[in-house]
Amino acid sequence: MTAPKTQKNKVAKIKKVLLIILLVLVILGTLATAGYFTKMLIESKYFFCTKSVKFIPLEQTCNGKNDCAGGEDEITCLSTLHVNTTFPVRLRSNKNVLQVYSPDSVWRSVCYDDWTEGHTQTALCGCLTYEYYSVSDQLLFHLLNSSVCKTGSVVSLSCSDCGEAVVEGRIIGGTDASIEHWPWQVSLRRAGQHTCGGSLVSPRWVVTAAHCFSGNGKELSQWRVVSGQTYVTSLGGSYVDRIIVHAGYDPVTNDYDIALMRLSSPITVGDTRRPVCLPPKDYGLTDGASMHVTGWGYQRENGVVSDRLQEASVPLIVQSTCSSSTVYGSAITQRMLCAGFPEGAVDACQGDSGGPLVHFNANKWHLVGVVSWGDGCARKGKPGVYSNVEEMLNWVQTAIEVLNAGYGSPISFERKSHHNTMFAI
Repeated sequence: MTAPKTQKNKVAKIKKVLLIILLVLVILGTLATAGYFTKMLIESKYFFCTKSVKFIPLEQTCNGKNDCAGGEDEITCLSTLHVNTTFPVRLRSNKNVLQVYSPDSVWRSVCYDDWTEGHTQTALCGCLTYEYYSVSDQLLFHLLNSSVCKTGSVVSLSCSDCGEAVVEGRIIGGTDASIEHWPWQVSLRRAGQHTCGGSLVSPRWVVTAAHCFSGNGKELSQWRVVSGQTYVTSLGGSYVDRIIVHAGYDPVTNDYDIALMRLSSPITVGDTRRPVCLPPKDYGLTDGASMHVTGWGYQRENGVVSDRLQEASVPLIVQSTCSSSTVYGSAITQRMLCAGFPEGAVDACQGDSGGPLVHFNANKWHLVGVVSWGDGCARKGKPGVYSNVEEMLNWVQTAIEVLNAGYGSPISFERKSHHNTMFAI
């Protein structure tokens, strides 16, 4: 007669133990979550000096003064980059004609004479790994040993692993998007908050806008790059070990508004993470060409960041029109391009900064612009202004080549503070 009671007691004890375990797990989870967000809050305002065991305000980091023992606060900082060399290999026009820069300072198309499958594999290998320096020497050697182009044909190549996505047919006036359709789009988070957009141009490199790093955004540990996500999240993301801003960047005019971020480790390429293609030289965009801009920025001027990725189609506005006195006048430089509708209504806005403006050609998406600035958002007669990637392609490719290879001679670095006095989107 005592067996049923014993069995009930055992069941009750097991339930009690499981309840205690569950309670402990809930408490630990709550503490961990609270600890994480507390850490994020502290890191958004302070830098921790590990050697001197103290916190200093973020404003004191990367200012040229050692506020931590051993200068910890001045070590992992944004750098500016000046390039004084010509990247020796390029693709030209929408036909992707392969050219090399010869010793006599002339660009020459690579002749198809004696071009072998081995040359193709070498070129594509460099394309796939984004380490162009190993390719350029071999292509240059091939060119210099082909004195006469007997066939009259030149080599045309394209990377097979960039610019591929499935597109179905808030950015102001935009529509909901999925990351699978724009897998190069990334979110740049500073202290857990979405700050800017960016574009993967290789598994380890992101192109974005220089003005994203104005103010307190110069210390590398503050940044994470979140890829492969349709919705904004404050968790996770890749660490960053370099932030390089174009040395010509002018925070007053937003000229040369381009920057590179190098991830501490490469992302795994897949359906939701894939680099976009860089445009060839003389890409040939024409007035009214349809392009797409994406991001998590404001869906109306002075609004709030969108939870979900947005996309919008905008037409190219030729520079002669955009630089006219009725639009932006002399504020438009050769390093800028404009896109939008005369009536407004569709445009990038705050939070979209640094994000991609892409164009589809030859079955590939190409990064033609970087969201830079504008007069308000989606205002009539005031289109969005984007950094012209083609105009700064030499800077992008040389920086990636040099830093991937570990070379130092073709470039120079310096620390520089930026204060953005112009409204930027």
